[in-house]
Amino acid sequence: MKPEDLERLVSTVMPFGKHQGTVIADLPGNYLNWFAREGFPKGEIGRLLALMHEIDHNGLSDLLTPLRLPR
Repeated sequence: MKPEDLERLVSTVMPFGKHQGTVIADLPGNYLNWFAREGFPKGEIGRLLALMHEIDHNGLSDLLTPLRLPR
């Protein structure tokens, strides 16, 4: 993991599926768990989803708060 990966979690949107258009950092835990069971997609999105799953699973989502863009 690179530090910029954390910034990507709060800026990259899910490009497909049930939660299309949702920022990866905002995806629900059960959706991330589903990917963990069924397999993450290949490529950058899959890598980011796997990272977000680890962060969410370990209760570390608050680490992303300072990186979020003001709304």
